[in-house]
Parts: sequence; C-alpha cells; structure tokens
Amino acid sequence: MTFGKGSHLHLIDGSAFIFRAYHALPPLTRKSDGLPVGAVQGFCNLIWNEISGGPTTKSTPTHIAVIFDASSITFRNEIYPEYKANRPELPEDLRPQFPLTREATRAFNVACIEQQGFEADDIIATYARLATEAGGTCTIISSDKDLMQLVGNGVDMFDPMKNKVLGVDEVFEKFGVGPDRVVDVQSLAGDSVDNVPGAPGIGLKTAALLINEYGDLDTLLARAGEIKQPKRREVLTEKVDQIRLSRELVTLRRDVPVEDALADLVCKRPDAGALMDFLSRMEFRTLTRRISDKLGVEAPAITEAPATPAAAEAAPVAEQIPFEPEKYACVRDLETLLGWIDRIRDQGFFAVDTETTSLDEMRAELVGISLATAPGEACYIPLIHSEGSDDLFGSAKLLEGQIPAEAALAALKPVLEDDSILKIGQNIKYDAKIFARRGIKVAPFDDTMLMSYAMFSGLHNHGMDELSETYLGHKPIPIKPLLGSGKSARTFDKVGIEDATKYAAEDADITLRLWQAFRPRLHRERVTTVYETLERPLVPVLAQMEMHGITVDRQVLSRMSSAFAQSMAGLEAEIHEMAGETFNVGSPKQLGEILFDKLSLPGGQKGKNGAYSTGADILEDLATEHELPGKVLDWRQLSKLKSTYTDALQNHINPETGRVHTSYAQTGANTGRLASTDPNLQNIPVRTEEGRRIREAFVAAEGKKLVSLDYSQIELRILAHIAEIPALKQAFRDGLDIHAMTASEMFGVPLDEMTPEVRRRAKAINFGVIYGISGFGLARNLRIPRDQAQAFIDTYFQRFPGIKDYMDKTISFAKEHKYVETLFGRRIHTPEIGAKGPSAGFARRGAINAPIQGTAADIIRRAMVRIPAAIADLPAKMLLQVHDELVFEVEESAVEETIARVKAIMEGAAAPAVEIDVPLIVDAGVGMTWAEAH
Repeated sequence: MTFGKGSHLHLIDGSAFIFRAYHALPPLTRKSDGLPVGAVQGFCNLIWNEISGGPTTKSTPTHIAVIFDASSITFRNEIYPEYKANRPELPEDLRPQFPLTREATRAFNVACIEQQGFEADDIIATYARLATEAGGTCTIISSDKDLMQLVGNGVDMFDPMKNKVLGVDEVFEKFGVGPDRVVDVQSLAGDSVDNVPGAPGIGLKTAALLINEYGDLDTLLARAGEIKQPKRREVLTEKVDQIRLSRELVTLRRDVPVEDALADLVCKRPDAGALMDFLSRMEFRTLTRRISDKLGVEAPAITEAPATPAAAEAAPVAEQIPFEPEKYACVRDLETLLGWIDRIRDQGFFAVDTETTSLDEMRAELVGISLATAPGEACYIPLIHSEGSDDLFGSAKLLEGQIPAEAALAALKPVLEDDSILKIGQNIKYDAKIFARRGIKVAPFDDTMLMSYAMFSGLHNHGMDELSETYLGHKPIPIKPLLGSGKSARTFDKVGIEDATKYAAEDADITLRLWQAFRPRLHRERVTTVYETLERPLVPVLAQMEMHGITVDRQVLSRMSSAFAQSMAGLEAEIHEMAGETFNVGSPKQLGEILFDKLSLPGGQKGKNGAYSTGADILEDLATEHELPGKVLDWRQLSKLKSTYTDALQNHINPETGRVHTSYAQTGANTGRLASTDPNLQNIPVRTEEGRRIREAFVAAEGKKLVSLDYSQIELRILAHIAEIPALKQAFRDGLDIHAMTASEMFGVPLDEMTPEVRRRAKAINFGVIYGISGFGLARNLRIPRDQAQAFIDTYFQRFPGIKDYMDKTISFAKEHKYVETLFGRRIHTPEIGAKGPSAGFARRGAINAPIQGTAADIIRRAMVRIPAAIADLPAKMLLQVHDELVFEVEESAVEETIARVKAIMEGAAAPAVEIDVPLIVDAGVGMTWAEAH
C-alpha cells in the first residue's frame, strides 16, 4: 500500500513510552523466573490497542511504526558532551525490559525502527515531515514535550496514558507559545533533565513572555540590550552562545537518512503463531486470551516453570541453614583475608558490616569488619581490639592476632569499590561513611533496611533485630551484655575478639539472609521502583551532605541561651502574677494544682500518681478559656528551645571540622519524610520568632553564602491535584495568595479587604485539613472556642467539596487494602485503619495525610538525587534538607547559577513519572546565616 492522501501514520515513541509505563504501572514479574515485565506488558497493551482499533486515539492508522533510541550517544553529544549527562542509571529492573519491547514490536508485526547517531525524536520528526509532504497525516503517540514543536500542519500528538489529544491549543497551554516557537522557548528555559543549559534564571513563563514580546529568539537576542530588567538583560547579552547552543540541542532533526520507506510501514495483521509464542513466554495470561479471541486462534496454555531462588520466597531457604555463631571465622592474617576476597570476586556479591567505637560516624574509630558470602558463611576481621583498661595516657595495648588496619583496608578497597561486585548492608549509609573517611567509596550496594522500608512502611520498624526475628525467625545476639551499661559501659574495641566475632559475623550473616528474602519480594510487593529510584540512590547523597556538615556559631548560641533564660524569667513572673503565688512552672504537679484546684479551670483529670495531667493538649484546650495556660505553653517552648538547641547544639560541634553533622534517617517516618538526629534539625520551630532565631546561629563559611530553596505550599498543591479541586488548582496556576483566596471563598471577604487575622485563620484551616484536623485541634491552634472552629471546618468543606470526597475515598481505600499510596507508588500500610476507640481518629488522619505528605517527600527525594550531578562543576555543596527545604553553601560568585540549576530541578522533579496539574514553585533566599537565607 502506497502512502499518500488519506493515509494516516502513527509513530509510537517507544523509548519514552517504556519509561512512562515503568513509572506509571505497578511492577510485574514473570512468575517462573522473577524477570521484570511490567513495562513490557504496558507496551504490549498499547501496541495491541493501536493495531486493533482499541481506545487509544481518535483516529485509526493506515501505517504504523515504533521508534526507539539506538543508544544514549548521538550527534548532540559531539556538539555538547554534557548533553543528558545528568540522566541517572537505568533502574535495575527496567534494563532487561528494553530488548523485550523490541521483540514485542516485531511479534506484533509492526515496524521497529532505530538509528545510530540519532534520537528517536529526530526519526519521528523526519517521518512526520515525510508523511505530510506525501499528502497524509501523522499522529505521534507520546506526551514528550520535546515533540510538541512538530504539532500542526497535519501532525498532532496523543498521550495514551491520559487518553488525550495534544494539539496546538495544548502546546500553547504547556509553553505559552505556538508549536513554531517551542524551540525558541526551550532554548531560553533549558532543560535540567537533559542538561540543556539555556539562559540561567529564565524559566518557561519568562521565556514565553519574552518570545511573545519580541516575536522570535533571534530578534530577542538582537534587541537584548533594550530589556529593562538588569538580570534578564545581562543573561541574554552574556549567554548568547550558550542560548544558541541550546537551540541546536533542542531542535529536532527532520532530515535523518531513514532506511524504511513510508509504504513499508503499512499496518499488517500479526502472525498469530509468533505473537502467541511471545505473549505466552512473557506469561501475560489476560492479554494472551484477549488477543487470541480477537485473532480467532486458541490461546496457548501458559505453564509456570519451577521457580528459581530469585523468584521464590527466599526466607525459608535461608532459614534451613541454622545460625551457629561458634562456626564463624575470625580472620587474623592477610593471607586468610585474601582467600575471602577471592571467594567474593568469584560470586560477585557479599554482605558487609562494620564495628566501631561510636554511633557518630564522624568521630567513630573502625574496630573491625564482618563479611558474609552465604548463609552461615561469615567472618570477622578484628583491627584494633585492645586490652580492657587504658593506661595513664588513655591508650591500651592492642591484642595480638589482628591485621594492621591499613593493610586490611588496602586489601578490601578494590572489592568495596568494584562496580561488578554488589555490596549488601543493613543501614549501609553508616558503613559507607566509615569507609569514606578512610578513602573508600562503597558502590554499588543494596540496603536491607531500605528494602524493608519500601515494602513494609507502617507495619513495623526496620532495625536488623526486628527484621531478623520477623522474617528469619532468629533472635540475634544482643549487644548490651557485650558493652555493659552505666559506669561499666565500654566501647566495642574493648570486647574480646572471640565474643566480637560471634556478634559481628552474625550481623553480616543476618544481613545476607535478609537480602535473599527481600530482593525477589520487592517485585511481588510492587515497590521495586520506590526502592530503586527513591531510596537507594538517596543514600550517597545523604552521606555526602552529612559529611559536609554546616558551621554553627557557638557565641551566637551562647548569647541566645542567655536571652531565652531572661525571657523565661519574664514569663514566669507573669504566670506567678496570674496565679497569685509563686510556684515551679516546670513542675506538672504544682501547675496542675494551680490550674484545677486554685483557678478551678475545667477538665482536670488525675493520673495514677494522683497528679493532674498538664500535657500540651490539655493546656491548648485550656488556653481558649484562660490566659495562664497559654503563657505556660510559651514558657515550655522557650525552655525546649534553650535545652534542645541553644545549649545542646554547642555540644554537637565537631572539634575536628568545627561544623555540626546531623544524620538523616530515611526510615524515620512512614510517609517517606526524612528524620534528622544527633542533632535533630528538622524540628527547629519556624512559626515563632524565637524559633526562627535559632537559624541565626547557622552560618556560611568565609567567602561563601548559604542558599535556601524551599517548595512553596507543596502539600496544598498536591492536595489540589489529588483531590481535583478546580478553585485551588486555578488559584495556584494564577499565582494567587492561596490563604487569602481561601479566606475570601470561606468568609466572603474581598481580597482587597483581607485582614492578617482572617488570612491567618484560613492558613490554619488550609494546613490543618491536610492533617485531617478536628474542630478540637483547630480550636487549639487558633485558641478559639470549639464550636467556632468546627463551623470554620464545615464551611471549608462546603466551599471545597472535593476535599471531603478525597478524604472519604482515601479512608475507604485504606480500609479495603490496608494501605495508601503516594503518586509515585510508595505504599504506607495502615493496619490500624479499622480500629475503634481513641486510635481510630489518629489512623484515619494518618491515612488521609500520607498520600499528600508522602508525595511531597518523594518529590524532594527525586530532586535531591538529581542535584549532585547538576552542580558538580560549581563551588556549591548541599548541606541540609528540612522537609520541603534544601540548604546549600555556595561561593558568592556561583550563587545565581546554583539557584537557577537547583530551582529548575526542584520544580521539575515530579517529571517524567508524574505530571502535577499545578505548578511546583520554589522560593530561593541567600544570606550569611540560615535565618537570612530562609
């Protein structure tokens, strides 16, 4: 069949679709051998719908082809070697699916096209041109924004994930210009995902504004000197070459010397035998039956081969070999260690664990290393075990029979750094930092703690002891009897080598067995993507941040402590005056007597010890009735700031670096939020002036600035997207003050008459609703009567009914499935969702909030994973993450460039896995202190 007038060509962007299917669909493995095939199944469904006239497009093709990327290197890399340099490695379970999609294309009897030196987009652009020049039309099956420059004049696009046609109007909605000016906008805005530099500091909106004002890119660059805004003028005049280079990178080639003629792409009926053979090998039962019925052939019987260890439940296999600590090896000489290293090289993976003198990785000494190569086959390498007591100079004689630490590390370094050998750890970030301080970079690795977190978040903790008892049925040797407690406590280097060997080698053995149990289960639990893209890649990023640390000014903290003490004294005087007598404000017993006996405030309840309860929730309720409880809450807040931060932070300053090195726990919250410990920098209050002052003590090093980039109201934006609330989505798109808009909607107050008090109440409701707040809770937050607070919430739900619908649907889903999910597939289990009594409300609020907070956490994790490569050539370091905020230390000359790059990554972090309906906005600040920058 020739191609001409009336012909309609469908070009499927195969490479992009595989990624979309992988991220959008749940993981799937072939039952017979555990091979990942989820993206392949999604791909097959698309192809079948295309050739069978299924519900994928508005038009039926006469000709069809699937276009793939032949390799990651194209002519663009010759122009700009850094092009796509930021792209992360393919997820481990996606890599084997690429060749299968090509095999699938051929099994469906569809043209499968790729060409060395060119991207799939260039081939698509060329065929689209050829199709329209021949008098036909073309539909590109993709949602890739880079292809939108091709739309128009007989070419449109179709997003099969959203079942949506993308025409000229949709292009304008995306870029703010027509298809003919998309390249101009992209040349200015750049692309952090593909590492297209663009014009620093100019985003899509500004780029569209400039192109619409000046007509095209060349005119804009020629007249750049006329631009009134100094920064824009400077960028457009100084970065001309970079902008023109970007245009060359984003412009699609339409002259690729393609080998297949249009006529060769005619739609053909699949060869039933070849197609059935492929689908049955993939074990796609439902799809096989559906297609065989349509083709009028008998569906082949799909039998599962005996499961391999990789696909079977591995825990019982590991359990068959008993734990026998007395059989673990103690490696006391280099020759024996080299034998273990040879065994590791032969099999390509091993478990590793370190024993140290401290939980603080920045101060800990490495005492010994344990290795495991198979269940029951583990060893311990003692390095600096010493006699039990120190001499007068604080040192002790090393025990005999230990390899010198430098020699042991030199022998282990090659396998710890070998890309072909997998290192397995439990909380491997700790061990990686211990090795990093000794010049060893541990990679690649798996982490059993993070595997457990990806699969079982919300069900239990993820420490090794609990995992061992739960999944291996084994109670590990406890550490406390070895180290002692109180005055008799000792560090691990004082433990005898024989006892140390049993304890340490068992840790490595347990870790290996957990890995055997967890690794295949990730696919079955459908969380491989979460582990591979959100958890594991974040480990080296966090480790580097923790090792950088941040400078804290001891003198500022000391002055703050004194100021807080004075303020506390002033509050105490006010409290005593209100009470009519002096008493110890810090004593719950004395406070209870004042509140409930002397002042006769309502709600007094005595506990088992005979004293009244005076917890924060009690005082917050009472603060709506009397001023004294509110003053006590203020006093407690200052007391906590003083003891937890201005006093304690001084003890956390590392004497060697002069900086504070917090530790981030990836498993610290069920939703995916990071937790910060030793010291905790996540909970520094920012809603009070005193709390914000704590950040004044965090300072930049000489010649540098602190830069803070913070998502603006990200959880509200995600709520607007998930709950499909048109008013909120439009407000965010229009850049309105969302709290003022909410207040106006709720209370009928025009925006130009908005008072700070009304806005503050709306803000409290906006954020409170995300956490499923009750009338009681809102009353406490605003210190208003409960009936008034409940009326506010009722009005809120009336104005935004989509939020109540979201809550009801989420709770219903949680009750049915016992978990909820983020937009990126993270599962948060909700085992208490069906509970009754006091815990019921807590479980429901947690289920409502988890998809929102978890999605926000996933987005910033995706950003953090991409940022190090993006700023690798800049004098900038990422130091802190505080929920929705990232803090950097940057040389003054690189501040603007760092902000531009990081902001682009953060605002685009959800893509390509998820497209949020509202823009993600990042605010940037710069200062000598964290307080100035935020």
